[in-house]
Amino acid sequence: MWANAEMDADYDYVGYYGGGGGGGSGGGGGHDYDGSHTGDPRQDMEYERQFQSSYIVPEVIKNFLVFFQKSVNDQNLFEVQNCYENGFNKLTDRFFKNTPWPEADVIAPIVGNDGIFLILYKELYYRHVYARVQSGPSLEQRFESYYNYCNLFNYILNADGPVPLELPNQWLWDIIDEFIYQFQSFSQYRSKVSKKSEDEIEVLRTNPKIWNVHSVLNVLHSLVEKSNINRQLEIYASGGDPDSVSGEFGQNSLYKMLGYFSLIGLLRLHSLLGDYYQALKVLENIDFHKKNLYSRVPSCQITTFYYVGFAYMMMRRYQDAIRTFANILLYIQRTKQMFQNRAQLYDQITKNNDKMYTMLAICLVLHPMRIDESVHSHLREKYADKQLRMQKCDMAEFEQCFSFACPKFLSPVPPNFDMMTDTFHKEPFKLQLRVFLEEVAQQIQIPTIRSYLKLYTTLPIAKLAAFMEVTEEALRTQLMCFKHKMKNLVWTKGTSCLEGEFQSASEVDFYVDGNMIHIADTKVARRYGDFFIRQIHKFEEITRNLQQTAVAAK
Repeated sequence: MWANAEMDADYDYVGYYGGGGGGGSGGGGGHDYDGSHTGDPRQDMEYERQFQSSYIVPEVIKNFLVFFQKSVNDQNLFEVQNCYENGFNKLTDRFFKNTPWPEADVIAPIVGNDGIFLILYKELYYRHVYARVQSGPSLEQRFESYYNYCNLFNYILNADGPVPLELPNQWLWDIIDEFIYQFQSFSQYRSKVSKKSEDEIEVLRTNPKIWNVHSVLNVLHSLVEKSNINRQLEIYASGGDPDSVSGEFGQNSLYKMLGYFSLIGLLRLHSLLGDYYQALKVLENIDFHKKNLYSRVPSCQITTFYYVGFAYMMMRRYQDAIRTFANILLYIQRTKQMFQNRAQLYDQITKNNDKMYTMLAICLVLHPMRIDESVHSHLREKYADKQLRMQKCDMAEFEQCFSFACPKFLSPVPPNFDMMTDTFHKEPFKLQLRVFLEEVAQQIQIPTIRSYLKLYTTLPIAKLAAFMEVTEEALRTQLMCFKHKMKNLVWTKGTSCLEGEFQSASEVDFYVDGNMIHIADTKVARRYGDFFIRQIHKFEEITRNLQQTAVAAK
């Protein structure tokens, strides 16, 4: 793709434009910029500081932006994806590792004041500020980023027909993901008043509609509606042709993928707000057991399963939560090496991987069941101590694990700045933690009861109460709790993620007759002998076939 290997190494896009003008004899302004480096780190840093403060854009950056713009306007998806995933990131590491890219006003003349490209550039610019600039975004930058997203979504949603824009799936997902992240970041920033000046508080007080939850929800629902993605998924799930109901906008890849990713965005947003039923409700037309659009973008797939699993856990559907976490952890285990060259994505996957293993450990303590052996082996190796402490009813360990693994919860309403405390931003988390710990407290004795019941076929209530060091009346209450908590709604094939049937997944069942508990195993042990006999017969058949083949060959 590149003009030569040297340009590939230096990301010198000048090769596309016949010399680029303004560079030295070595092939473009990028080499001029490098030539100013002396090898002395202090002198080089001083030079770069002066270079950036004077807003002189390096020639290699100019050429990259011109080529990036041309690729976007030509709808050359291959080149757009390469610029987005490779060129931009490598130039960032080289020139703007911890500093912002040039502002849009500076690069506007370079790209001929192309309005759409400048919107896309600013999306990348502010995302970089949030992720890499140590001081983080200023209040003004948070506002400007919001206005830029408004401009982008207005351009896409208010057009009479599909807009002439094509972006790679990864970028479309990152737009939705970053949009929600910046809303989340602003909500938490707005709730912390201890380090803010009176002027900043006044600006926040007088601008309650900036990053308002209703505007964020409106964008996501509008993209879902415009793309008609729910109807497409419904037809797809029934084996029909989704294009037959997609409509003018839904047939366009940009709208279809933005609509789909907006569903995942709504899942995430409702989970952050603590509405787990609604979080799963928006995904009712998605069959997680079929290859879907989310599987095209690994970060989207991992985000989907993380929030679905978390919502199931908070709704006390532990069996579905365990299945969800086990499936995605197995996927990460098999594909993680593919992302090692993409540092930011690899770090995100590793972090989510640790969170989901922690939640899986919580769920298995509350609801023991068989999982994939490779996932179980890693869980036993890394999280055995945590599981053991939780099995011993250590509520502090439950709290610590939940605090580490849960998302950063938000309040849906702006704060009252006249009545705020320094811990106001922690209130949504404290509420969800309290709900979770109350649920754990109700069933904290279940593992102990289960361990005793597995030892007997009949057991007097008085004897079990003595073992448990509780009164007989309290034990009867705990036995009823065992019955209730072990019966969960479980997803069944052909239903949405919210539906299912009530099943008891406990390996022991019991009933109380007077003062006696009668116990029976509900799980039939696997007949390993039959399995080995079948394998022996298969092996003997293969051996005979090989012998016959060898004889025929002679």
